[in-house]
Amino acid sequence: MADQPPNPQNRIKLRDGRYLAYKERGIPKDDAKFTIVLVHGFGSSKDMNFNVSQEFVEETGIYFVLYDRAGYGESDPNPKRSLKSEASDVQELADGLQIGSRFYLIGISMGSYTVWSCLKHIPQRLAGVAMVAPVVNYRWPSIPKSLMKNDYRREVLKWSFWIAKYFPGLLHWWVTQNMFPTTSMLEKTPANYFNDQDIEVLKHTKGFPMLSKERLREHGVFETLRSDFLVAFADWDFDPADLPDPFPSAREKSPSSVHIWQGYEDKVIPFQLQRCLCHKLAWIKYHEVSKGGHLIVHYEGVCDAILKSLLLGEDLPMYKPKAVVTEP
Repeated sequence: MADQPPNPQNRIKLRDGRYLAYKERGIPKDDAKFTIVLVHGFGSSKDMNFNVSQEFVEETGIYFVLYDRAGYGESDPNPKRSLKSEASDVQELADGLQIGSRFYLIGISMGSYTVWSCLKHIPQRLAGVAMVAPVVNYRWPSIPKSLMKNDYRREVLKWSFWIAKYFPGLLHWWVTQNMFPTTSMLEKTPANYFNDQDIEVLKHTKGFPMLSKERLREHGVFETLRSDFLVAFADWDFDPADLPDPFPSAREKSPSSVHIWQGYEDKVIPFQLQRCLCHKLAWIKYHEVSKGGHLIVHYEGVCDAILKSLLLGEDLPMYKPKAVVTEP
């Protein structure tokens, strides 16, 4: 997916005085048939790789906006970050760039909590939504206890949240001195987080630069990651399972819809939790990549499939990737 020429005014000033940095990709905004805002995940940025074929982008007429969430990349931090502020940032970005009254939204991993917030707080601005390996908060009341009983990830998140909230200084020392003796936690023990295809992806991509030992020594980087983590896994003011269908009147007229894409072999987010949520919310179209891990957004063909389903309404209930994308 090709970048558009750099814009010297590539930051939007928000009502509270902060700036959000953004990047435009795809075809020119004024020529686009579809406008998509892409929301990056934990430790990533607006420079994330969304591997869609340029030919498909041009033929379909897609304009993309990628932005650095608060505190990431070139965007100012938000000391009052919240679920609602994430949705407000998206809305103000859309208004500042004048991309129209409605747009499509795609969230990757941790960035999907921003998408859930938009479905709650600004559904009238959305033309369609896709979440890829979306974050799941074990505090949601709708998650059955039977699914959490033997899930070790719940306990890891519970203790990580407690330490991050009450002992940030200790956590900062721990992750920079003990946890990362090599370049990155993800590079040290990849099998704990990723399946074979994910590990192959990591060999050929930049990975998660903000999660390196060197970057985490920077107080601003650490605080951005910490605040992002705390908002994602704190008590939410709503349960996604209680949200109404955002597009009830559009079902027969257009492909407006909400999609979740999940890897069956995802070691970060259990597929059982996504299946459970989608069973409760029948208006979500669920796609499961049979041999997919947490990094399915980097697999060859997956991004094209996501867009064809989201924008064109193609029926792709299940999807098997052909191969893993590599980068030079």
